[in-house]
Amino acid sequence: MTLVEQPCYTLINFPSDSEQPNEMQLKMDLEKGDIKTKIEALKKTIHMIANGERLPNLLMIIIRFVLPLQDHTIKKLLLIFWEIVPKTSPDGKLLQEMILVCDAYRKDLQHPNEFLRGSTLRFLCKLKEPELLEPLMPAIRACLEHRHSYVRRNAVLAIFTIYRNFEFLIPDAPELIANFLEGEQDMSCKRNAFLMLLHADQDRALTYLASCLDQVTSFGDILQLVIVELIYKVCHANPTERSRFIRCIYNLLNSNSPAVRYEAAGTLVTLSSAPTAIKAAASCYIDLIVKESDNNVKLIVLDRLIALKEHPAHERVLQDLVMDILRVLASPDLEVRKKTLNLAMELVSSRNIEEMVLVLKKEVAKTHNVGEHEDTGKYRQLLVRTLHSCCIKFPDVAATVIPVLMEFLSDTNEMAASDVLIFVREAIQKFEPLRSQIIECLLDAFPTIKSVKVHRAALWILGEYTTTPDDVQSVMNQIRQALGEIPIVEDELKKANSDKTEDSDAIMGTGTVAKLVTSDGTYATQSAFNTTFVSKKNENRPPLRSYLMEGDFFIGAALGTTLAKLALRYSNLLHDTVRQNQFTSEAMLIITSILNLGRSGLPEKAITNDDQDRLFLCLRVLSEQVPEVTKIFTQNCRQALSAMLTAKAEEDASSQKAKEKPGHKVQADDPISFLQLSALRGSEFGAAENVFELSLNQAVIGGGSGTSGAPPPLASTKLNKVTQLTGFSDPVYAEAYVHVNQYDIVLDVLIVNQTGDTLQNCTLELATLGDLKLVEKPQPCVLAPHDFCNIKANVKVASTENGIIFGNIVYDVSGAASDRNVVVLNDIHIDIMDYIVPASCTDTEFRQMWAEFEWENKVSVNTNLTDLRAYLQHLVSSTNMKCLTPEKALSGQCGFMAANMYARSIFGEDALANLSIEKPFNKPEAPVTGHIRIRAKSQGMALSLGDKINSTQKRNQKTSGA
Repeated sequence: MTLVEQPCYTLINFPSDSEQPNEMQLKMDLEKGDIKTKIEALKKTIHMIANGERLPNLLMIIIRFVLPLQDHTIKKLLLIFWEIVPKTSPDGKLLQEMILVCDAYRKDLQHPNEFLRGSTLRFLCKLKEPELLEPLMPAIRACLEHRHSYVRRNAVLAIFTIYRNFEFLIPDAPELIANFLEGEQDMSCKRNAFLMLLHADQDRALTYLASCLDQVTSFGDILQLVIVELIYKVCHANPTERSRFIRCIYNLLNSNSPAVRYEAAGTLVTLSSAPTAIKAAASCYIDLIVKESDNNVKLIVLDRLIALKEHPAHERVLQDLVMDILRVLASPDLEVRKKTLNLAMELVSSRNIEEMVLVLKKEVAKTHNVGEHEDTGKYRQLLVRTLHSCCIKFPDVAATVIPVLMEFLSDTNEMAASDVLIFVREAIQKFEPLRSQIIECLLDAFPTIKSVKVHRAALWILGEYTTTPDDVQSVMNQIRQALGEIPIVEDELKKANSDKTEDSDAIMGTGTVAKLVTSDGTYATQSAFNTTFVSKKNENRPPLRSYLMEGDFFIGAALGTTLAKLALRYSNLLHDTVRQNQFTSEAMLIITSILNLGRSGLPEKAITNDDQDRLFLCLRVLSEQVPEVTKIFTQNCRQALSAMLTAKAEEDASSQKAKEKPGHKVQADDPISFLQLSALRGSEFGAAENVFELSLNQAVIGGGSGTSGAPPPLASTKLNKVTQLTGFSDPVYAEAYVHVNQYDIVLDVLIVNQTGDTLQNCTLELATLGDLKLVEKPQPCVLAPHDFCNIKANVKVASTENGIIFGNIVYDVSGAASDRNVVVLNDIHIDIMDYIVPASCTDTEFRQMWAEFEWENKVSVNTNLTDLRAYLQHLVSSTNMKCLTPEKALSGQCGFMAANMYARSIFGEDALANLSIEKPFNKPEAPVTGHIRIRAKSQGMALSLGDKINSTQKRNQKTSGA
């Protein structure tokens, strides 16, 4: 934390370039105009000087005719004018006219109006000429004793800035401010004074803090923040001081200010690793999350808690606070809830899993009481997945969780119900003692299911895991109820004929014409000849039959497979031939009824050939019952599920292992390299090794030492982010290091004066293209012959798009009368890979996003690589996307490959990609061909990712060609 040099003026709308007058007009307005005219002329003068115009003839006019005026608006404008106007001659000496200005400053510092005094003191912080400041020091000191706190706190600010820049002007500033601090009562003045001592004389600051350590809790929050910063610096520099000040940090955890509590908790964590300290800091974080209303604050503090968990010693302490962490679920924001559930799931242990499940059950009940909303459905899905993880991680709670989750099967949110069935499928495979309970709950919930996908998955589970004759018969009864009367076609025709007869009787009655009474009391006639029968599409059909009548015969194929499994298993379980034949014939009747319905033309869509072939296959399996085919239906499906769940568990374990921080492994017999001794190692001919060349080689190439713990080469980290902005033959050489930090881009620009002249007002002018915004204009500087300087510029980023930063360097040559010189800079291209991180999602979520996203970019594969796997690895590494297709699905020798990839930006934008590539078997040297389809919610994301893929392909071709 540093003192903020706030602007000493209010921003005013300046005239545009087209309205700028010439110097003669300005001179007349400033000399002879009234107050209003002088204000407008002064505004125009400031605008012209800020744009680089030189108006030396106006300086004396302003001193004579404007400076003596006491108008407050003019006073404000003059502070801006004196800040930007050149105060030195071309040879670097102070202008004589500035002596008169200095006298005006002194008068303003003694002005009875406290606003003018304070504004002038703030303005003096920006002066860089000690000749102007030296005569003003007595007046600045006197302002420390002013009656108004506004003047006193700005006096402290001015003294600190002058002491930092020109210590010889006020060498006793620390002592002066320390004495001032002892008798000051205003909190803002005490904060500025204490902050100055923190940076100028830390010992005096510590002495003051020690004298009032018991009163810290009664201080204002602005002073408490500075005290926390001081304790942090002192304790890190001198660890023996921790016991002296750590009690103060504990007390500040109970401050009324959330900012102080946040900083105190962060400082406490860095100062002590004791369990009590970690628990106090974590409790403070949790309390801040619960009480703060701003979602951004909640997310920031949650990130602090997550970072705290990463430390192995702290994780045990946080495990006891899981129930407190779950209090954050009261927040309505979905992202906050998601992070909270993930954190709680990582911290939960066998000691508190039952309590956590009870809390999650209550949250599930709350979602049913809240009206349907998009976030409500997603929150239910999060709860389902969390309970799923709880059951897999702690099987003892599965028996209590399963009935709760089964209630979601009747939910209108298809995603939540699908997640429940994914959990049920995994639980019924892993927890054999719970299978009977799961089957019972699933049969109870089967009639209430509202989604065809959920019904289809439930049928598969029921067909696969019913192992007793009674359960098999119960499943058949549920299927018959969900289908209605069999055969389906005859029943539908019968209902259609009866409905038509009832409608005809209602219209005609006993005769051919029915008399109807209209709303106005008159009679109207209606006969059977002008009546059209409308089919009742919304009549109450059983669920499975309604799906079939809508033309969805995929569930018919799934039902046929389930019936075949049930009949085969029933035959194995029961040795009564009559009952076996009855059950098998009933299953075959249902299958043939579905086939007949598909061919009848009654449904909205006819049955597809694939579904028809599947149903015929089921009929053939039931009629012939070949042992090899029977084994596939009764055993191999379950084995395939077991293999899939094992592969998924291995993938989750490997991804969890990848998240862990790699340890620094060093072999016991690795040699230790001492740089000081490397010069003594002579070669075979007695020549000493060049230490400079060795260091440079290690910095640029990595040294090639071969040790496993060697740091990455500098050339692959920082040097590749340096962009050359100008040529070596330009009078001004410039290069920029681009540092990307989430939402900010910091440009550290090195500017070198390659001429023998002094460059005045050397300014870096930047502009942006894309969703970038320049935060502030870089300040001009003066470069001596062959001198250099570093200028930093901040750019804000709002979305993941390719951005371009361009501009030029403008400067004046000292003593020259020519116009300003301009050096145009090369463009800086911002790489979107700095904002994209690999992410994972389920196949269902991928398909849903793929259908929802409207922007697609198709990129053709153009590479010299001849191996399909090699191209996939190249694409994954160059785009920061994660391959969602399992490794086993990509293994084996094949002439084509299809893979799905997913990434997410730090702004919450999703990017999907589908890779479809191939290469002919008979041409081993032929390159990979195909295309990549990219889908994103925003156009910029899709186009930028496509451009990145194209650029990496071109770079790869050049490398291969070289």
